[in-house]
Amino acid sequence: MDIERLKERIRQRRAGKGVREAAREADVSPATLSRVENGKIPDIQTFEKICAWLGDAPAIYLPSTGATTALAQVHFKKETAIKPETAKALSEMIMHAQKMLQDEDEAYG
Repeated sequence: MDIERLKERIRQRRAGKGVREAAREADVSPATLSRVENGKIPDIQTFEKICAWLGDAPAIYLPSTGATTALAQVHFKKETAIKPETAKALSEMIMHAQKMLQDEDEAYG
C-alpha cells in the first residue's frame, strides 16, 4: 500500500479541518484517522471508508497487479495477534489465490 500517498491525500482533504470533523465526514473515529494520517496501515473497512471520503479509487494506493513481485500486508488490531510465521503463510496463501484468480480471468476474460 502506498501509505505516503494516502497520508498526503488525507492531509489535503482535511486542509483546515480538525481531525474530529474530518473523521466524522469519513465515518471513522478521530483516533483511527489520526493513526492513518501518521502512517499506520488501516484495516480494509477503514481503508474503504477513507477512500470514499477522499473520492479516490482504492486501487490507486495498491500495487499494480502486473508487478513481478508483490507484498501482501495484513493489518491486525493488536501487534501480537498471530505469530510471524503464520502471517507469512497467510500472505503467501492470499497471493497464490490472487494469482489463480488473475489467471482464470485471463483464460476466460
